[in-house]
Amino acid sequence: MFMKTTLPIEIFPIEDDGYHLKVELVINGKPANLILDTGASRTVFDETRITEFVAEEDVENNDRLSTGLGTNTMESKQVVIEEVQLGSVIIKDYNAAVLDLAHVNQSYDKLEIAPIDGVLGSDILYDYKAVIDYEKRVLVLLEIEKISIT
Repeated sequence: MFMKTTLPIEIFPIEDDGYHLKVELVINGKPANLILDTGASRTVFDETRITEFVAEEDVENNDRLSTGLGTNTMESKQVVIEEVQLGSVIIKDYNAAVLDLAHVNQSYDKLEIAPIDGVLGSDILYDYKAVIDYEKRVLVLLEIEKISIT
């Protein structure tokens, strides 16, 4: 049995020839704005903004280099987020990547767009069989309901 969650998305133009999609979710009880990116392999959070949601000492250095986001390689960090909530979908103890997204937020600032806290990537989108409905401006997630047999 599936449970369906529908989240509103904001679609906004980037310069003259493209769009970005923003979705709001809740991290440890606080609202967060993420860009929806089906091309991102993982969900990542901005290293300067993540401390709004977790303690700074919980963010740890990671030996791996990350690629993408307009750069060949960048140092990454990691953090375990106690709770990430997307509508009725609740992910406990989510092991998240943390990157410097300052260049993204600087670009948004020049376009007078509010900063983002991170990027919602394919790891979560794939796990919850995400469907983006551009006409209705919603993100639909499916979650398999766990049935206990007694």
